Amino acid sequence: MGWFEHFDLHHMTLKGRPVRYRVTAQAQWQAHPERPVLVLLHGFPQTHVMWHRVAQQVSKDFRLVMPDLRGYGESSCEPGEPDHSNYSKRAMAQEVIDLLDHLGVDEFYLCGHDRGGRVSHRLVLDHPSRVRKLCVLDIAPTLDMYERTDFDFAMAYYHWFHLTQPAPLPEVMISGDPQTYLRLKGSGWGSNGGTFFEPEAMADYVRCFCDPALTPQGWRASIHAKAEDYRASASIDLEHDRTSRAQGQKIRCDVLVMCGDRGVVHRLFDAKALWQAQCAAQVIYQAVPSGHYIPEELPELTAQALRDFFR
Repeated sequence: MGWFEHFDLHHMTLKGRPVRYRVTAQAQWQAHPERPVLVLLHGFPQTHVMWHRVAQQVSKDFRLVMPDLRGYGESSCEPGEPDHSNYSKRAMAQEVIDLLDHLGVDEFYLCGHDRGGRVSHRLVLDHPSRVRKLCVLDIAPTLDMYERTDFDFAMAYYHWFHLTQPAPLPEVMISGDPQTYLRLKGSGWGSNGGTFFEPEAMADYVRCFCDPALTPQGWRASIHAKAEDYRASASIDLEHDRTSRAQGQKIRCDVLVMCGDRGVVHRLFDAKALWQAQCAAQVIYQAVPSGHYIPEELPELTAQALRDFFR
C-alpha cells in the first residue's frame, strides 16, 4: 500500500494562517457518511504523518482528519505573542475546531498523542458538545505534571524546562544542530533506538523541524514555534487550567488513557487517577509495552484500541 493511500493532503489558509492537513479521500468521505469522524492530533517534535500506519488500519472504520498543529509541520510557525497566547492550547484547539467547521464536521471522536493530547484536553473543556469520546496517549494533565515535578521528572523531561526559557536561548541552542536534536529526541523517548520510525515519516519530521525560514527577529521559525508551545504550557495554559478547575469544569465524555510501560508518565505518575480527577465520566487506563511513541511503536495495538473504544 502506498504512502497515505486513500487519503488527500491539503494546504489551506484558515483565518489568515497556513494549515496543512490530511483527510480521508473525498470519494470515500462522501460514500461513507455512516462512518464517524476521528480526529488524530500529533505531538512534539513530529507532524501528522506519525499517524500513517494507524490511519491505514482504521481507514475503513472512520473518516479521518489529521492536521499539523500550529507551530508544527507545514502549519503556521508565526512569532509568539508576549503572553504566548497564540500558542496556548486554547488557541491551538480553536484552530482544530475551525478546521472541522470548514469540513462540515460537528461531532467527532478525538485522539491526541503528547502535545496533541494537551490540545485535546483543552478542546474537550472548551467545546464539550463536539467530542463524543477522547483518547490521550502517554500524558497526564499538564498542571498536575508541573505541580508534581521532582528530580526524576526534571531529568527525564528536561526539555519542558529548556524550551520554556526566554527567547532566544533554546532557539539559538537547538538551531546549532536541529537534526541531531530531533533524532536524539526520537531515539531517547522511544524503544529500540527509534528504529520503529518509518523513513518517510522521519524525512517529514526532519524537513519541517529543520526548516531554515526565519522569524523577523532572525530565529528559526520552526524551532521558535515549538518553544512557544512549551512557553504557553508553562504560563497561560496553567492559568486556563487553574481557572477551569476553580470553576469545577471537568471532561464530560469517556476517556481512554494509554501509556507506554517503559515511558516516563507511566513510571512517575498515577495517570489514571489524575485523569479521573478531571473527568466526570469513565476513565479507562491501559499500559502498553512501548516507550513514548505508542502509535508508531505499536500501530496495530493502537488501531485496535481505538476501534474498541470509539464505538
